[in-house]
Amino acid sequence: MKKQVFNPFLPIGECIPDGEPHVFGDRVYLYGSHDKEGGETFCMLDYTVYSAPVDDLSDWRREGVIYRAEQDPGYSERNFMYAPDVVRGNDGRYYLYYCMSGKDGVGGYFGPISVAVCDSPAGQYEYLGFVRNKDGSPMKKYVCFDPGVINDNGVVRVYYGTQYDFEEREDFPDEELIAAEMNMFGKSREEILEYSKSDSVMGAVALTLEDDMLTVKDEPRHIIPYKVKGTDFEFHPFFEASSIRKVGEKYYFIYSSQKNHELCYAVSDLPDRNFRFGGTIVSNGDVGLNGRKDEDRLNMTGTTHGSIENIGGQWYVFYHRLTHKSDYSRQACAEKITIADDGSIEQVEITSCGLNDGALKAEGRYPAVIACNITNGHMPHGSNKIYTHSFPNCTHRDDPNCGRERFIGEIEGGTVIGYKYFDFKGAVNFTVTVRSEKGGSFEISDKFGGEPKAVVKVSPSEEWREFSAVLDMGNGAYPLFLKFIGENAELKEIAFGG
Repeated sequence: MKKQVFNPFLPIGECIPDGEPHVFGDRVYLYGSHDKEGGETFCMLDYTVYSAPVDDLSDWRREGVIYRAEQDPGYSERNFMYAPDVVRGNDGRYYLYYCMSGKDGVGGYFGPISVAVCDSPAGQYEYLGFVRNKDGSPMKKYVCFDPGVINDNGVVRVYYGTQYDFEEREDFPDEELIAAEMNMFGKSREEILEYSKSDSVMGAVALTLEDDMLTVKDEPRHIIPYKVKGTDFEFHPFFEASSIRKVGEKYYFIYSSQKNHELCYAVSDLPDRNFRFGGTIVSNGDVGLNGRKDEDRLNMTGTTHGSIENIGGQWYVFYHRLTHKSDYSRQACAEKITIADDGSIEQVEITSCGLNDGALKAEGRYPAVIACNITNGHMPHGSNKIYTHSFPNCTHRDDPNCGRERFIGEIEGGTVIGYKYFDFKGAVNFTVTVRSEKGGSFEISDKFGGEPKAVVKVSPSEEWREFSAVLDMGNGAYPLFLKFIGENAELKEIAFGG
């Protein structure tokens, strides 16, 4: 790599969630939704693509806006574009699949799946049409949402769907539950009941397309159970974020579970049936890792969406983290993963070094917001809103003199801010850039809840000020945890040496 790279790996104010990484030629392209930094709802901006050489994942290039929401004919009714995916067709062109939604997700399940096309992976896409039945009508079977696409040796397959627990409840088909499905999915009472006789309107499904990339060839069918009790999906049921990869001769279905903070995977020898639950790949709060429980999450958790990709011989999982105390400002992150000989993927921890070749150097200056863990001990799980109560979070402020400042705000006493990992070479002068009304101190350690290796004392200041202490972690790669002692603070930067 030409330089270091850390999470989030795109420019620090860029919010590209729902990442679908694809290698086309000698570059990897990241397709995803596009949140506004500090936005008021999901996916406020047009699709923007970044790419990097497969041999240098530190060199991400902004390819620009590839498609605008207003290009979709349904823009006047639903004007936000949700999680897309891109596939190369048999004609060599690139096809973008996506769904439109209204504010806060209203109408996002009404369908259909829209399609745009381009001659290059990151050029200017043009609206092509919608996934349609053989008679030309919009295909709206099941719930059209979060399409994932694959060209499987010339067979183009689309995966999509969403699932709630309505039909698993003992009182279904209670009229209130039916009404909830009707309102949420835009379907009639008769449709809901007809599906439920032997099937369900919800769940993960797949279909195949004709070579025109629009017309359904083989009708959609469930690929995993839509009723999960008693199955191996019971504790990690499908929620949304369908993504598909082929690894050797196995099919890996990656999805967001109803826990909402984790990306899970299922595996099958066939592309459209017999998937078995595999496990959790990553959680944006490290929940489940080493038995960590939901209430002990190491970040604010919330929506996640992403996938896996082999880049230069190494497998990675791409996911997103939450900022600004909401689900509306999500940023792309990635971690190395290993697919074992038996096909399993062990859950990986979230880190600050992500795509980097090992730990970050304990040298120079870093934005504080590359922290991979931020917790006050009782962090919330996100939902479709902006939280108003105080808790530590990555945020920004526009300063008339300095421009846009990004920092960790609302730090309270006992807050722990973690970075994994830094490569230390003996003692170093460690500096924090802080703003604090009443001052306090940061205890620095190499373990969560560990004994401090150094203490940085912070004086009261309304302006950003630097405070330092000598830190000796020894030699090697270590996590770095900062525990704040005091009432309140904001952290803009950390630095080593100088």
